[in-house]
Amino acid sequence: MGGGGFSEEPDNLLLDKYFFFLSGKKTPKVCFIGTASGDAQSYIDKFYDNMKKHQVEASHLSLFKPPLGSLRDFVFAKDVIYVGGGNTRNLVVLWKEWGLDKILRQAYRAGLVIGGISAGSLCWYEQGVTDSVTGELNPLTCLGLLKGSNCPHYDVEVKRRPVYQRLILKGMKPGIACDNSVAAVFENDKFKEFVSSVPTANGYFVGKVGKKIVETLVKPRYLGG
Repeated sequence: MGGGGFSEEPDNLLLDKYFFFLSGKKTPKVCFIGTASGDAQSYIDKFYDNMKKHQVEASHLSLFKPPLGSLRDFVFAKDVIYVGGGNTRNLVVLWKEWGLDKILRQAYRAGLVIGGISAGSLCWYEQGVTDSVTGELNPLTCLGLLKGSNCPHYDVEVKRRPVYQRLILKGMKPGIACDNSVAAVFENDKFKEFVSSVPTANGYFVGKVGKKIVETLVKPRYLGG
């Protein structure tokens, strides 16, 4: 998700509802991972409060207060992994230190639904545009579960679009950009569709031909239609 979900659109349930629907479960077990925010208690509380609006079994995974026993067993007992926003660099470093990156890769291969917002979107790709390195927008090497690069908040943060395009011209892999309220959906490593929680938001494929940026706008499938 380029933006949206419970943390940014608490009264618009469409993206999260669709996210949970992908599990195929009537009452999916949804686990929130807030590593990128330092497991901020306010973020975790917001997750639990909002999940009351959905028919889910909510839990969270903290690396600062980890569960007893096996992290792998904890993750594999869930149906949906929902990764929150924050500092993507810290997320990547901590997940690798704990081996959570490998566990989540295995979980994805086993059929769990995984995703998230902002840092929780960037982290899955090979590369991303983040402000978590120096406070300025810079490239970041991510987990590489999905090919290419990613840029969230494409419409609401004015520097995102020009910086992403400039980085692609300098050698960053082509990729996907999402406005707020838009999610890119993948299945078996392949892009499937864009979906949105508002009818005016857009998704984009961004690449280059020679020394020229090629940006292809794609109207998402509006989930409220």
